[in-house]
Amino acid sequence: MKKKFLAFVPVFAFAFAALAQAPDARIERLIEGAKKEGVVMVYHSSQTSDLQPVFDAFSKKYGVKVKEWRSSSENVVQRTIREARAGRHDVDFIENNLPEMEALHREKLLRRIDSPVYAQLSRGIVPPHHEYATSTLDVFVLAYNTQKVKKEELPKTYQDLLDPRWKGRLGAEVDDEGWFGTLTEQLGGEKGVELFREIADKNGITVRKGHTLLAKLVASGEVPLALDVYSYKPPQLKRKGEPIDYFTIDPIIVQMHGVAVVKDAPHPNAAELLHDFFLTEGQPLLAKKDFTPSNRNVPSEFDGKTLHAVNPMEAIDKDAEWLKLYQENVTRRSKG
Repeated sequence: MKKKFLAFVPVFAFAFAALAQAPDARIERLIEGAKKEGVVMVYHSSQTSDLQPVFDAFSKKYGVKVKEWRSSSENVVQRTIREARAGRHDVDFIENNLPEMEALHREKLLRRIDSPVYAQLSRGIVPPHHEYATSTLDVFVLAYNTQKVKKEELPKTYQDLLDPRWKGRLGAEVDDEGWFGTLTEQLGGEKGVELFREIADKNGITVRKGHTLLAKLVASGEVPLALDVYSYKPPQLKRKGEPIDYFTIDPIIVQMHGVAVVKDAPHPNAAELLHDFFLTEGQPLLAKKDFTPSNRNVPSEFDGKTLHAVNPMEAIDKDAEWLKLYQENVTRRSKG
């Protein structure tokens, strides 16, 4: 899986050389246009507090005000499509999960961007159409309450979750069919599905809506061990004194987040400038928020580990199949 689409980036190496010949002229043009536009409107699905440092740094550097609207990844897609069909052009810039970005690409709502910055993105993908690029990777980790679960009892494989000690202690996010589909494929397809069905039948898996909520339930002790929390959330809660920590079990699955410029953006220069900013100067700011950056120039704790990303194209094409498998073998067999 990793080789299958992380290879998208080097495919376009021939273009990077040409683009790199005159990056200053492009940036100067974008800066001049962005300052005239004076504002950029962002629709995003991340917590606003996590993206605010990037927005603030961008505004400080270029004097461009960032307006933002935040909702679920699905709502961002639906609002963007709804407004476009109504001939309303408010949004300039999208930050969202890559499957949702792919959905917007298929609706022909995104603008192709040819940026020399793409040569620096080695932890994600830039698809052939160049209409979105990976900005961060949400690594799925297992989070546990340090007062409810001893470190020495942590499972080392998914097979270990069949141990009776985990009965009534497991939790998962209810809409993570992309994680489930990718993980079970890595675990052998039907063999992986059967394993999770057995875990759900023997020990139960509490399901909850929202990764942030799930992480908070781990911190509160209501869910002692969660199977699919984003890696950035436990460290954020831990710094606040919450009894939570995390670990990984191979295969490690990641959900890619990305940035894109809307085709009919009313402020296209500011949007494209913010696009490049997210993928360069914004990367260490996102890393400070415990995100895994896509830019190879910013270190990551997951460097050296094999990561299997949810393929955004498969996530759309196989969504119904994966959702059915997840519901039949996990969520409908569990409480929550």
